[in-house]
Amino acid sequence: MLGWALAFFILAIVAAVFGFAGIAAASAGIAKILFVVFLVLFLISLISGLVRRGSTTVRL
Repeated sequence: MLGWALAFFILAIVAAVFGFAGIAAASAGIAKILFVVFLVLFLISLISGLVRRGSTTVRL
C-alpha cells in the first residue's frame, strides 16, 4: 500500500511539472489517503504483534 501511495505521489509531481493541476491535486489527495490508511494498518499490526508477544509466557 505504501508503494501505491508513492506511485500516486510521483504521478502528482509529474502532473504538476507539466501543468496538469487537476490531475496533480487528485493524485496528491489519493496519495495522502493511502498513506494514512497504511499508517493505521501498520499501527494496528504493530499493536497486535506486541499484544500477542506479551501474552506468551516463558517458563524457566
